Amino acid sequence: MNDVKLTGKPSIDRPWMKYYPAGLDQIQIPECTLMQYLKDNCLSEDLTAMNYYGKDVSWKTLFQTVDAAAKSLRAVGFQEGDQIPVFLQTVPEFFVLLLAAEKIGASLLCRDNTLEENVEAVRKSGSKVIIAHDFLSQAELDAYRSGSATELAILVSPMNSGSYDAIPDYVQNSLDALYPDTPASGSGTITWQEFLALGESYTGTVEAAEDCHRPLYRAYTSGSTGPSKQVIHSANTMIGIIHQMNFYGAPSSIRPTWMHTILPPPSLVAVVVSMTLLPLASNRILILDPFCDPKDVDLELMRYRPNNWCLFPMFTDTLVHSTRIPDDYDLSHLYSAGAGAESTNNAQLRTAQKWLEDHNCHVRFTSGYGSSEAGSNVSLPMTPHPMGNGNIGIPMPLTTLSVFKPGTQEELGCNQIGEICKTGPGNMLGYDDPVATAKALQTHADGKVWLHMGDLGYMNEDGVVYVLTRGSSPRYQGGDLATLPMENLVADADIEGIEDEFFVIAPDEDHPGCFLPYLYVVLHEGYTVEDIQDKVMACLKSYMRPVEIIQLESRPFFHFKTNRIGLIHQLQGVRS
Repeated sequence: MNDVKLTGKPSIDRPWMKYYPAGLDQIQIPECTLMQYLKDNCLSEDLTAMNYYGKDVSWKTLFQTVDAAAKSLRAVGFQEGDQIPVFLQTVPEFFVLLLAAEKIGASLLCRDNTLEENVEAVRKSGSKVIIAHDFLSQAELDAYRSGSATELAILVSPMNSGSYDAIPDYVQNSLDALYPDTPASGSGTITWQEFLALGESYTGTVEAAEDCHRPLYRAYTSGSTGPSKQVIHSANTMIGIIHQMNFYGAPSSIRPTWMHTILPPPSLVAVVVSMTLLPLASNRILILDPFCDPKDVDLELMRYRPNNWCLFPMFTDTLVHSTRIPDDYDLSHLYSAGAGAESTNNAQLRTAQKWLEDHNCHVRFTSGYGSSEAGSNVSLPMTPHPMGNGNIGIPMPLTTLSVFKPGTQEELGCNQIGEICKTGPGNMLGYDDPVATAKALQTHADGKVWLHMGDLGYMNEDGVVYVLTRGSSPRYQGGDLATLPMENLVADADIEGIEDEFFVIAPDEDHPGCFLPYLYVVLHEGYTVEDIQDKVMACLKSYMRPVEIIQLESRPFFHFKTNRIGLIHQLQGVRS
């Protein structure tokens, strides 16, 4: 780097590459199908690909079932270019369907919002067939039939690939609770086994011409930060992310385990790409545990003792407050630890790091960053810079991140706050809305397509990215409300009595286009808002000071992230 004349533009200088091994920026994203990519990275088809509730699923079994399911998809009428609505948890059958859809040239359509929204997604797809678990209720099936063209429901038992007797009672109870009084049945429903049997006698064309750039996976965003949108990915965009991470923490003499617990289901891009396909493509044994109740992830941690486990903020919160994990529990089996999905403030980082250290796990707790539109992860924590203050690491080796003046294509220099944008492998093909796609994916003067991610932050001179908040939130009479910096000011003040705290930025109904800050706090026993209020106000700049401090018993979650949007609705309801 010393011999290179720097331009001052991070997109050109890419200063973060000094943290990577030489030559890593020369790797090429394979132009192949997802099925071929998995086969190329499978050391032996006799090896276990995934473990699911007491049973091992080998690569050979997976690939053979894919071939059978592809014939069955054709048998029930799916054609090249069709959308296949799939409402499953993260079970082995999901991966079978994803690869089978690729084989026939179709795409999976996944959504996990309200029933009304799910029905609307099926209606827009035009599909006459849906695939769901057998705990789909008759009322739900009737809603699909009346609200869309649905004629057939393929019902998958959660235990089709697993053993009910092999799971502990608390997982059994969680699974049993999903079943309604009147499950869907009768005419227009078939089981997974009946579905596979249909393909046995199918003699027509099965395979479409290979095309790794056609739509393969359509997922709706969770709606936790705004209106839910359909994000479209291809095999190539997904491999574009996976291939950049395959080297990271790659195993040597053993096959590490990688646990994936409960929700979110395959309706989220990060689950499919970074949390499940990545371990499958990198010689790890994927442990699928989709029916554990969130409150029991501490028990599953001790039962499976995984080497890797992708955490969400809700999981971390459950672990650090668990009374069931012994003080002397040895967590050294965990090779890495971190949480994604939303920003982690300095107090949360310190709490999680201390919990790891207290349990003999001496890895650095990190905070991830990415989006469905970006194909999942966009960064890795390969930097000596300390975690905290929004540090999400450096761009992945083939990924370029930079910061632009909001609403423009003007690139900013180091340490200037603006909108974080991304170019490189992994960006979505687009939304199902061309107008929204054109706003998110923009061709800049450099000829590259950049994804405008909507988050505000900055990049330091070493290429480390700091994410501060989601969009601009001006306060009436001055100041822009950036959530994470405000939370960190309170966190770093180390105010006695505060166990947890976070800000919610709500619309200011008296001043359209402006916002107001509300601080939510979880207090130690015996403390009140009055005890901490003056110190909170003293550590914040005047425009950051909350209009109200609201005490909660615990941090609320939605889709495993802090339920800020629910609290905003609650505030609006109170005001009205």
